[in-house]
Amino acid sequence: MPENILIAIAWPYANAEIHVGNLTGSHLPGDIVARYHRLKGNHVLMVSGTDSHGTPVSLRADAEGKPVESIYKKFHESFLQVFRSYGITYDLFTSTHTENHFKVSQSIFLALKENGFMFKQKSMQWYSPDARKFLPDRYVEGTCYICGDTNARSDQCDKCGNVLEPEKILNPRAKTGDGALELRETEHYYMDLSKLEPKVKEFLRERASHMRDTVLGESLGKIEAEGLLPRPITRDLDWGIPVPVEGWDDKCLYVWFEAVIGYLSAAIEWSRLGDDKESWREWWLNPDARQFYFIGKDNIFFHTSLWPAQLMGAGGQFLKIFAEEEKALALPYDIPANQFMNLEGQKISGSRNWAIWCLDAITRYDADALRYYLTVNMPENKDSDWDWAEFVARNNNELVANWGNLANRVLSFIYKHWEGVLPDPGELRAVDTALLNAVEAGFESVGRELDAVHLRAALQETLRLSSEVNKYLDVCAPWFEIKTDKNLAAKSVFTSLKAIDALKIMFAPFLPFSSEKLHTYLGYSKPLFGEQYQEMVADSLGEHAVLKYRGVEGLQWKPGDLRPGTLLRQPAALFKKLDEKLVDEERSRLGK
Repeated sequence: MPENILIAIAWPYANAEIHVGNLTGSHLPGDIVARYHRLKGNHVLMVSGTDSHGTPVSLRADAEGKPVESIYKKFHESFLQVFRSYGITYDLFTSTHTENHFKVSQSIFLALKENGFMFKQKSMQWYSPDARKFLPDRYVEGTCYICGDTNARSDQCDKCGNVLEPEKILNPRAKTGDGALELRETEHYYMDLSKLEPKVKEFLRERASHMRDTVLGESLGKIEAEGLLPRPITRDLDWGIPVPVEGWDDKCLYVWFEAVIGYLSAAIEWSRLGDDKESWREWWLNPDARQFYFIGKDNIFFHTSLWPAQLMGAGGQFLKIFAEEEKALALPYDIPANQFMNLEGQKISGSRNWAIWCLDAITRYDADALRYYLTVNMPENKDSDWDWAEFVARNNNELVANWGNLANRVLSFIYKHWEGVLPDPGELRAVDTALLNAVEAGFESVGRELDAVHLRAALQETLRLSSEVNKYLDVCAPWFEIKTDKNLAAKSVFTSLKAIDALKIMFAPFLPFSSEKLHTYLGYSKPLFGEQYQEMVADSLGEHAVLKYRGVEGLQWKPGDLRPGTLLRQPAALFKKLDEKLVDEERSRLGK
């Protein structure tokens, strides 16, 4: 029976462009897994959106002297372009600045409050008399009271790496230049996470059989060491979601609290934009649905501990408020968080332009070449490093020489000697059936790795099977067989193309663009995947652009049905060989 699979991907902040580290950290692995489950015939819902609120966005707007909304929309548009260019097939990529997200987030807040998981508490916060407002932590800089660095943020010192208590920062100053600062008392709502700590621990232990050690260890280890402490969930800001409590008009929901709610609100928005307005329930109220969260390692604790606590704490009360019924919300099944990707031995840094920006890279390289390297080098269990020399070598030696050349030379050979018609092999030899059995077993071995979100292993297994077909061709050598016995050559090319047809499906989640091309060359008329498109949606907050995905029926994670007599189409090279001089050219762009 088809499963309901939710693919929830980290929401990028609307204050910087997306680089390759962001792509391989969450968006690309989520897309690979979504495509695999679609091929299996499962009901996939892949969602994310632009994280439009919070101080990083406000700071960027202040620095550019522009309205915050214009900054969020500028980056939102560039995100849509990146995902369309790289084939990241969101069923819905939206934004946190929507009427729907406001309503869902406020309903979660009220449910937690009603269930007794909130309390109010006063604290001291930096206030700017000149600007007549409280300043969030990231708006305040000063001297670190631990190491003495004069450029520390009030909440964290990048030089010594310590998390700071904002009120202790020395010589505080506003990043926006809003005059002298003073400490004043303010009041906020706190989520009492300590009450939910036993349930969160139980949730994590139940997931231990399939969660990565890096994820589980950090989450349980932190709870055991520190406990789940109360956290403020409101801020003194005017850009964000209003706190739904009378008299709190000058405060908003804290971005860490409301952004993760986007996984739920995006699913609701997707269903409300479609024909079945309540279909979101199949992923959020169905106990058999599986939810996968794709994030970077810096967001592990939010997703493994805080987000489940929000869901458990809101419970049926959320639905009672939001949909006038009472039922528990589904919890994450797996959170396969990736580590970080570095660049040429150094940490990626946007401010130093030590980065490979996705929109820039796609102007010089094909999407599948970039997707391939980002997958074989994916930082699944430890940090990885983008190396331009390795990128060129893997493209040429693996993608082109192993897989691309295999498909192209067999198709070209058939086109030359059988006028593009797949020949009848007659009775296959033992060597032929052995190869086909070995390749078709890949649907089990590759699928097992994909289901466990071991993406590097899944791609390497597919590449290994491609090597087996190359070895088979070297042994059978149809270009020699055809000189003496065309029937023998027919067996070899038929067997090879059947294997290539199967491998095309296994490569498809990783290399969707070239797999679609090859699918067409093999004579198929129905596409492998559906169509990604963009549209405008309007609500009370204005218009916002979204990405959507229109699926196709009958996808299959199994061998194709190529038959003798199939008319093939004129083939072309699937991938481009790269010149080694590109390495120096690309390295010279860094840091400038």
